Amino acid sequence: MILTILLIVFAIIVFIQFIYYIFIFGKFSFGKKTEGTPKRLPISIIVCAKNEEENIKKYFQTLVTQNYPDYEIVLIDDASSDETLELFESYEKQYANVKLVKVQNNEAFWGNKKFALTLGIKAAKNEYLVFTDADCYPASNDWLLQISTQFTKEKTIVLGYGAYEKVKNSFLNKIIRFETMLTATQYFSWAKIGKPYMGVGRNLAYKKEEFFNVRGFMDHMKIRSGDDDLFINQAATKKNTAILYTPESFTFSEPKTTFSSWVYQKRRHATTAKFYKGFDKFQLGLFFFSQFWFLVLAIVLLAFQFQWMIVTGIIVFRYLFSWISLGYAAGKLKEKDVMYWYPIIEIVLIFTQLSVFFRNLISKPLHWK
Repeated sequence: MILTILLIVFAIIVFIQFIYYIFIFGKFSFGKKTEGTPKRLPISIIVCAKNEEENIKKYFQTLVTQNYPDYEIVLIDDASSDETLELFESYEKQYANVKLVKVQNNEAFWGNKKFALTLGIKAAKNEYLVFTDADCYPASNDWLLQISTQFTKEKTIVLGYGAYEKVKNSFLNKIIRFETMLTATQYFSWAKIGKPYMGVGRNLAYKKEEFFNVRGFMDHMKIRSGDDDLFINQAATKKNTAILYTPESFTFSEPKTTFSSWVYQKRRHATTAKFYKGFDKFQLGLFFFSQFWFLVLAIVLLAFQFQWMIVTGIIVFRYLFSWISLGYAAGKLKEKDVMYWYPIIEIVLIFTQLSVFFRNLISKPLHWK
């Protein structure tokens, strides 16, 4: 009797997964790309840095050489203790379109990136803002041009894809890139449905008026993380949000090279999710719930060899539709190679998420250097 109930629950879990992978994620995976026309909108690139001297040396040229007619670069130094400020000062003297914002340690907002970003946004002369991190670089010189295609009178927020570099012969790298691809598939899909809930600060754009419409970061200023996802969770709507995933519009970052450092990064990111809107927390929680219990119930039912042919058929069906859906998404985001390892990576991610959840209950990770 108990095993029969577990089999029914297992089937329900797989049905929930089917809804997610085919009808929700399918909005992105199988949907047509939204074309746009390049525009000549004045744009301000916003880069906030704290002790990023080496990354700035490596990546600044990718920003200053964009194939775009009208843009400025707002460089924000958040009280760095290395040579970041000196580099920024030299760039401001060298390039006419570079503006420097110096942030002094403030007792009320010490170490808070949102305070530094607010000063940079207010200093930007242009209405259209494009955000990236100091340790990121755009995939092409047409990055800004691609972003401009998605801005319209109605669409004032653009969610981009922040990818990680590929590292040969690294399974950790495949895990990181798969997780990044899956996350993007989720927030792109929900945005297409009309329920945008997050974006990534490595590749994000919005009109300045959207920032002031929600009082900037004031509603979550005390939360150290979330200058990207919490802001989007608050400001983005069905009407004002567009997505962009052309390869020329990607940004890239160097991935973590140790499992512990990657888990710590995930712990920092996870601290903001509990502040999302109720529906967004529910849909994210339900997806993870279905992933976890699919794995557990599959193992239990197979271990008892209960209706093993039916169970095996359900498992094969589940991997078939999920592999197809994520495979199409991975193709659009140029991450196809990670799909060869999909079942193994998924298991690793499930237990990593559990570990992150319980470890964050015990102690909170630090934010912003």
